[in-house]
Amino acid sequence: MDLFNYFRRETSEVNIGAVPLGGPNPIRIQSMTNTSTMDTEACVEQAKRIVDAGGEYVRLTTQGVKEAENLMNINIGLRSQGYMVPLVADVHFNPKVADVAAQYAEKVRINPGNYVDAARTFKKLEYTDEEYAQEIQKIHDRFVPFLNICKENHTAIRIGVNHGSLSDRIMSRYGDTPEGMVESCMEFLRICVAEHFTDVVISIKASNTVVMVKTVRLLVAVMEQEGMSFPLHLGVTEAGDGEDGRIKSALGIGALLCDGLGDTIRVSLSEAPEAEIPVARKHLLFGRGGEAGDRDRELASLFLLVFADEVADVEVIDPEVLAPRRETMSLVDDEADDVAGKEDTFDRSRAEHLGRDVEQRGRSILHFFDGKSPRDGIQHAVDGDGLGDTPFGEVIHLVLHQRLQG
Repeated sequence: MDLFNYFRRETSEVNIGAVPLGGPNPIRIQSMTNTSTMDTEACVEQAKRIVDAGGEYVRLTTQGVKEAENLMNINIGLRSQGYMVPLVADVHFNPKVADVAAQYAEKVRINPGNYVDAARTFKKLEYTDEEYAQEIQKIHDRFVPFLNICKENHTAIRIGVNHGSLSDRIMSRYGDTPEGMVESCMEFLRICVAEHFTDVVISIKASNTVVMVKTVRLLVAVMEQEGMSFPLHLGVTEAGDGEDGRIKSALGIGALLCDGLGDTIRVSLSEAPEAEIPVARKHLLFGRGGEAGDRDRELASLFLLVFADEVADVEVIDPEVLAPRRETMSLVDDEADDVAGKEDTFDRSRAEHLGRDVEQRGRSILHFFDGKSPRDGIQHAVDGDGLGDTPFGEVIHLVLHQRLQG
């Protein structure tokens, strides 16, 4: 991760209906219905609201074969009204359901933790190497026919790992760890590569933003080692609602967007699905680029340094990554040692002591601090440049308020 120089990770392109993902395409926004998938009319109407709000994919819970088959009727209902949005079937526990859904949806999400392996029971806590290899072969034997169905129907897949739903087999070797989540995903990805199936999206989600960010970064590193460049779906599981849900999503998704990671995002709020879309669009204002995005990234970078203690509390950034920046930006730490009460001005000439890359970025934000304390400079940047409406702007406001109240 580079706090000061943004570039987006290069990924392969995945065909999902008429809305491709990854590669040169923009970061896509999606949401998920909360209606019964057997209620065709309700699903169609909710999907329309998601699309009208700006959603580009609509995901539906697909518990059984009947729900999978009804995706055809939902698809027909949408297309008859001019809505060509790709549908994504969300499948757990039953590979047969995924086989059926692949015939009617543009993408099928499966969970490696329960696709073939039984759900966690803790009945078997140890596996020999031979037993472990036999279980992986079972995955191969069941997964390959599903990939063939997807190939025949031009259906994409998402391999979606959830923290807390790892199988007994993975738990026996790795525990409930980021390493275990990554390996659970990689087992399926290796099969996709061997079968020359490339329409694959990956997600690794958790309700804990620290776990989510660390695991996605680890997954990207492991994929790079194995020559893979599959696109990423980002999201924080059950972020909540209101201010808490929005800030939690901004911390998890925003940290990864800063890394240049992510090809589609879903903000998981306990609200109407269409309410997730405006929040996701604000996330992309921060991460996608453009003048506003660049300015917000610069402000966010400074924010992460000035409020290093607050950042450490939520562990948004690996301290090992932040440490070199804090060393080179020691003058910022000195100036902002006591942000709430310190009225010193930011000395423009001292920027010369920064590293070259820091200096280049630092100069572009010095105007925020000309003759102002760090506290007032950040407040001016947020209020004067419309950054209060962005995810990090909201976080900055929150932290400033807490510091001033303290």
